[in-house]
Amino acid sequence: MRQEPYELSRPQKLYVVCAAIFITALVIAEATAGKLFTLFDLPFAVVILGTRFDQVIMTAGVIAFPITFIITDLLNEYYGVRGIRFVTILGMVMIIFEFAILQVAIAAPTSEISPVPGAAFDVVFGATGRVIIGSLVAYIIGQLADITLFHWLRRLTEGRHLWLRATGSTFGSQFLDTFIVLTIAFYGQLSFEAIVAITLFNYAYKFIIAIVITPIIYAAHWVMDAYLGKETAEGLVLSAAEAD
Repeated sequence: MRQEPYELSRPQKLYVVCAAIFITALVIAEATAGKLFTLFDLPFAVVILGTRFDQVIMTAGVIAFPITFIITDLLNEYYGVRGIRFVTILGMVMIIFEFAILQVAIAAPTSEISPVPGAAFDVVFGATGRVIIGSLVAYIIGQLADITLFHWLRRLTEGRHLWLRATGSTFGSQFLDTFIVLTIAFYGQLSFEAIVAITLFNYAYKFIIAIVITPIIYAAHWVMDAYLGKETAEGLVLSAAEAD
């Protein structure tokens, strides 16, 4: 008897798309986190723990992280704790997988005709064990904190005020994420004062981004509701809330 091929439902397809976007942004953010860049010069010096800073310095990893904020909130809303937790664990595994592949690529001998010199490649992608550990520890703690805060705020507001749980969960989790990864990855290479300053600069950026992306989250809600259909979308949200 010929069996018909299995076809994914719309909620399943949407989950796969969200997970793919999340993991892609996450891997890019982790791969670029080792670069520090100057966002802009401050109009006046800021003193943090007795050290003077004239520039706003951040890690390049923050460029991709707004995408993970949006997807985390959407998965929380439609698929609940179990749905986002699975993607969180999968993301952690993919970070390990990413770095394992990078180590093999670094160890591979560089051809004489390679347009990218081996030394340059090693500097860019040669992540140390401390960076890997810092990223993983910060990622796990930050994501779990985001999930916990999101669902606590949803219960507190009885499912109202999406903007509050979306931004509130992000504010709380991202300070932990940023401070932990910078401390583990760069302590000894950067002064503690510099780590705290970069943490605050990154956190301020993420704070602003969390506010700016709120309309995007509402727009994404509208698109997802239209794709799923009103009845299916409301059923998913209700099931996610009941599973808290």
